[in-house]
Amino acid sequence: MKAMALLDPRRADVVFEEVPCKSALNPVKGMGFNWSLNPYTGCEHRCAFCYVRAYELRADRPADDRYGRTVRVKVNVAEVLRSELARRSWRKETVVIGAATDPYQPAEGRYKLTRKCLEVLRDFSNPAGMITRGPMIVRDIDVLSELSRRADFGVTFSIPTLDMDVWRKTEPGTAPPQQRLRAIEKLVAVGIKASVGMAPILPGLSDRPDQIEAVVKAARDAGATGLWGGMLHLRDGTREHFMSVLALHWPELVPRYERAYRERAYLPAAFSDPSMKEIARLRQVHDVRDRRTVRLKPPPPPEQLSLLN
Repeated sequence: MKAMALLDPRRADVVFEEVPCKSALNPVKGMGFNWSLNPYTGCEHRCAFCYVRAYELRADRPADDRYGRTVRVKVNVAEVLRSELARRSWRKETVVIGAATDPYQPAEGRYKLTRKCLEVLRDFSNPAGMITRGPMIVRDIDVLSELSRRADFGVTFSIPTLDMDVWRKTEPGTAPPQQRLRAIEKLVAVGIKASVGMAPILPGLSDRPDQIEAVVKAARDAGATGLWGGMLHLRDGTREHFMSVLALHWPELVPRYERAYRERAYLPAAFSDPSMKEIARLRQVHDVRDRRTVRLKPPPPPEQLSLLN
């Protein structure tokens, strides 16, 4: 199929490229799961801290302010996924959607590829997870509920901060965090697992104890079934763009970041441990846990009959 460019009517600076894919499932290492699925490449959310910018740089694609202005749409991804799950060699491992690009970015409103992939996963009763910042997910509560009844499934909403100034300047294309919290309420109300990922937490911008507690309390009030956190990491590609955003909006913090991230992508424990310990403490204080009154889950596996000798 020939790639086709379409101008997004909402924002003239975003182009959709419709391209076929040869594979839908991607092997993953070092992320806690083995397989990922991304119906799109490139993300209109254009988060300043997105770690995918580093991968774009390695692929010789723009990682700077141009990232997210071209979104590649894998038009046949659902059909390819169906053929991959039908293979006799497939072991029904968990597939995580959205590890490299948000499955509910605005392009999904037009193409519905995420929904089509969820329908395939439902048809095969395949375990899955999802990472998103997109409240558009509530559109698919029907298929998400069906999948949850057939296989283990859960959603993680990325909500690193409720600070509106930090949100606007670092997540320019995303929906406000309050909309994400309302989406969690709707998912949990019907029995779907929905947790909060406080990541990335930005030193000097979103790591004050009161800022962290605001997110923890809001997650608890929304009914989140769990909560975890992670600090900002800056690989080449992400580092350059994030530092340019920092210099534009918070120039006084540039020297601090240059010292903290000098010749490394991850903060040393001395910098990150206080925030992680605070999250753990507040999660316990506010008792963030699975409180669903309705819990959608797959039926237990059939009992194996044992033969008596």
